[in-house]
Amino acid sequence: MNNLIFLSSILLAMTSIPSNAVAQTDRARDLGIEIGILTPGEYNAITDVAGVEVGHYTMIEGDDIRTGVTAILPHDANPFMERVPAAVHVGNGFGKAVGFTQVQELGELETPIVLTNTLSVYQAAHGLADWVLSLDGNEEVRSVNAVVGETNDGYLNDIRARVIRPEHVHEAIESARGGAVAEGNVGAGTGTRALGFKAGIGTSSRILPASEGGYTVGVLVQSNFGGVLSIDGVRVGEQLGNHYLADKVPYDRPAGENTDRSPTEYDEDVDGSIMIVIATDAPVTARNLERLASRALLGVGRVGGIMSNGSGDYVIAFSTAEEVRIDHDGRDRHAFAELSNAAMTPLFLAAIEATEEAILNSLFAAETMTGHEGRTIEALPVEKVMSLLEQSRDGGG
Repeated sequence: MNNLIFLSSILLAMTSIPSNAVAQTDRARDLGIEIGILTPGEYNAITDVAGVEVGHYTMIEGDDIRTGVTAILPHDANPFMERVPAAVHVGNGFGKAVGFTQVQELGELETPIVLTNTLSVYQAAHGLADWVLSLDGNEEVRSVNAVVGETNDGYLNDIRARVIRPEHVHEAIESARGGAVAEGNVGAGTGTRALGFKAGIGTSSRILPASEGGYTVGVLVQSNFGGVLSIDGVRVGEQLGNHYLADKVPYDRPAGENTDRSPTEYDEDVDGSIMIVIATDAPVTARNLERLASRALLGVGRVGGIMSNGSGDYVIAFSTAEEVRIDHDGRDRHAFAELSNAAMTPLFLAAIEATEEAILNSLFAAETMTGHEGRTIEALPVEKVMSLLEQSRDGGG
């Protein structure tokens, strides 16, 4: 990690200032890696969905604390009073998510979505509930379904210290903005790793052609899972010798073919998780949002994720469209004009592509980090990766 960035991160955490600056690290698309056929939005981020805002609180302290909070706001109004339709899809349920069952049951979201580490979901939920209860108009509210997701950053972070506090959630929410989104070693992605390399927060978006409605789909991920890294169809993890079972799978390639390909030490503990948040401005309600959420896991598979036994793989999707918003005003009926089932296919493709690219951005933006007990996770070796991709384009791999 760049010494200046590292020092700035320490000062940031020590002074309890939310981190909302955007890192200047190249993203996958900046390097010519264009995933899919659809066009990204202006920021290639979840915030391309109008009204969606993202904020981070990053905590890097001493040798052992590498964690944080990321908050995703569906709009800038009171989320409890102006609820958005939402749905949850569970790929592998090894997780400690808070509030997801009510979203599944009622099909609506009444708070921002907060991401953090596994043992901090309870304090984060406390902080999120406090924030909602404090809003003007919520003085008589007696029940709040705080929605908090997590991944386990305990390899680099002293997770048992449980340093996240409710006020850190407040700071992440209050720092939330539209526009470009900081990625990599920030917020809830500060201490995470994926596919053998340092990972973190990543985001991407897609805009449908005007003939398909012109809707936007944005994705944000907290990457912390295992597998065999693939980038735009190229088996990068295998060729770098850094992947699950790297020390057990024989490397019996022909002489002269990528002779630097040799197995490296790969932590066999591939049990991690991925949290995926999908936003869209398409008028879609809970049933089709659940279908949309399920497609994101195809994007995880395209980068080589294997959804291991201990990996919590969760997707939560919501729509910001005004015509499907749910006002909490005591009405007994809501009349919606929503997309048909047949109109969902372009959105499915958008979710798959944006998820794949968001995960790649979480890797490309992350930097090497040393943390708890002196453990180090190396960043993706970008020069080597680009060389492998170039070889593949030239027909050599």
